[in-house]
Amino acid sequence: MRSARKGGNERSGEAAPGSLATIGRGWLVAIFAGSAGYAGAVALFSGIGVHRQWAVLAAPAYVLAAVAAAWKRRGLDLSLLLSFAGGLVVPLAWMAARSESQREIRVIIRSAWSLLHHGTPYHSTAVLAATQNPDVYNPYLPVMALFGMARTVLGGGVLTDPRIWLGVTFAGAFALALGSAGAADIWRWTALVTATPLVAFPLAVGGDDLPVLGLICLGLALLWRPGRQPSPVLAGLALGVAAAMKATAWPALVVAVALLAARDGRRAAARFAVTALATFAVLVGPVAAVAPGALVVNTILFPLGLAHVKSGAASPLPGYLLAQTGPAGHAIAVGLLVFAGLALALSLVVRPPRDCRSATWRIIIGLVLMFTLAPASRFGYYIYPAGLWVWLQVSSLGAGGAPPEPGPPEPGPPELRSPELRSPELT
Repeated sequence: MRSARKGGNERSGEAAPGSLATIGRGWLVAIFAGSAGYAGAVALFSGIGVHRQWAVLAAPAYVLAAVAAAWKRRGLDLSLLLSFAGGLVVPLAWMAARSESQREIRVIIRSAWSLLHHGTPYHSTAVLAATQNPDVYNPYLPVMALFGMARTVLGGGVLTDPRIWLGVTFAGAFALALGSAGAADIWRWTALVTATPLVAFPLAVGGDDLPVLGLICLGLALLWRPGRQPSPVLAGLALGVAAAMKATAWPALVVAVALLAARDGRRAAARFAVTALATFAVLVGPVAAVAPGALVVNTILFPLGLAHVKSGAASPLPGYLLAQTGPAGHAIAVGLLVFAGLALALSLVVRPPRDCRSATWRIIIGLVLMFTLAPASRFGYYIYPAGLWVWLQVSSLGAGGAPPEPGPPEPGPPELRSPELRSPELT
């Protein structure tokens, strides 16, 4: 029987285990109906113009996708096409053609221009000291500026919009992550996840977190790889690049080291750590050498609310609300954030994760705490824990649940350990 792992059903008409076709039309209808409801709520209640534009264009497409999903013969692919086109492609193209986006896209474009012309994506500390405009700051690490290079070099146009390349990077990394973790029907699953508001909404209006999320998933998947040897070096490359984009990837590096040390030994953990740190150093080091002070102020002090200008990330989460009460409240918020980080680190020492499922959950918990307690945060950051959870669930479906992972061999002769070698009497 042929596998449908690379997309589609088998010739016999039966879907492979974990295929999108196996979840049932009812679930697809519910997913797209929920997406339509979410888009409708954004259209009615959001006070941000680009959010409403996305919602007005996406909501009808999700309704049509929900109707199409109920069609037995061709409903799956038609619903994916309608949701992907109406939930992402049309709104993104519309706003890109009109140069409308959230502020992070303008920051990325400006940082790319600065990197190309001055060797650093950051304004100097003197410029920052003289401004009251938070958009002058660039909280991203240097690799993020590369997504603005097409606009800087080739000029305006839909295809040079950073959101196009942010989305391509996410989709490619997420699909590779599904495949490396043993998922089935990877392109349909990738299309579904990308078409829903989880990805389509932030990508259409901004999307700077998405390539980081995709690379975190890929790095974890390369440490999972059911039926194959994990690759600490490739995982280190993926997570090293993610860490050179945004600090939100740093917790995944720490958890991955703990996982490898507990599961595969210190040598594997060292290979991963050296690769990730070397990748980070190669990508960030030249910029740090040009303007170390600007790098620290932009990427560390500003996100923590320690610069003289406050970040525009201002969702009413506990850390932000504490920080708004005054200097004492801000100090408490920073202290709670540090305490949460230390607690996570201690948990990795006392009870390190021994498989990728538990490691992913440890990252999810750590990121939720970080975003909840940070003095400057926004609800959109929760795309990281949500996206990691989705990746984990889809991968587990294709691999038949939680697959066995590499580790010390079980005791006993091989004929008693391997189901394929057992005799009928023993089974």
